[in-house]
Amino acid sequence: MDGFPIGLIVLIVVSLLVFFGFAQRALDRMRLSDKGTLAVILALIVGSFINIPIPGTPVPLEINVGGALVPVVLVVYLLVKAGTGKEVSRALIASALTGIAIWFIGSRMMTGLPEPAGHFGFIDVIYVYPIVAAVIAYAVGRSRRSAFIGATLGVILADVANYFYYVQNNATNVTKSIGGAGAFDSIVISGILAILLADIIGEARERLQGGPSSEGKPDALVAGLRKPGFKQKERDEKKADGWEDRKDKAREEGDRSEI
Repeated sequence: MDGFPIGLIVLIVVSLLVFFGFAQRALDRMRLSDKGTLAVILALIVGSFINIPIPGTPVPLEINVGGALVPVVLVVYLLVKAGTGKEVSRALIASALTGIAIWFIGSRMMTGLPEPAGHFGFIDVIYVYPIVAAVIAYAVGRSRRSAFIGATLGVILADVANYFYYVQNNATNVTKSIGGAGAFDSIVISGILAILLADIIGEARERLQGGPSSEGKPDALVAGLRKPGFKQKERDEKKADGWEDRKDKAREEGDRSEI
């Protein structure tokens, strides 16, 4: 795309949402604070302008700090913070499947076709990859963290696979930047779309079932999944219904059956 990179625009918009408190619920589910998220966004933006050359490679190679190193560090942090081993497994499986799908689209469906979108002439490829990544990552990962990890890491893995594709075809006349250029935009948009998809579908599912599912999850994780103020709201509702008064009266009369 010409002009200001869409990935940077998305990050600026997200930073404003975080700053004004509109993303608090999603950040709580991701185990991220406002300040921590803003620090990550700043690192992504600044790092997007920094490429680290890797010497001695068969095809000239660079690693983009904002599009590769910072996302990988964030992914590792989220994996450590994952609630269960099952969630970690889902996130890694989602990453692998997303990477395979993105690589297949890029190396097989786009080969020899006019850019920017090949078969997807009605939409720029910058949006094709994130949409595919977000859908696959959420379908497999399910949770917000797993979806974000699957989408972000999946696009990075596809970009790495693309480098080896260059090596196989002896494309020494180009310099490959892992996480740079259009890949940076795809990585950023993929992660944001995955979180939005998980948040919208997850919120709808939780409302239908009366709260987050607690089956097979540790108590601490279930408590963290509940909305802020959930327990206080529950106590206030019971008090409004006279539940506390009935409980106190039952205790005075020694009749526990009414509690």
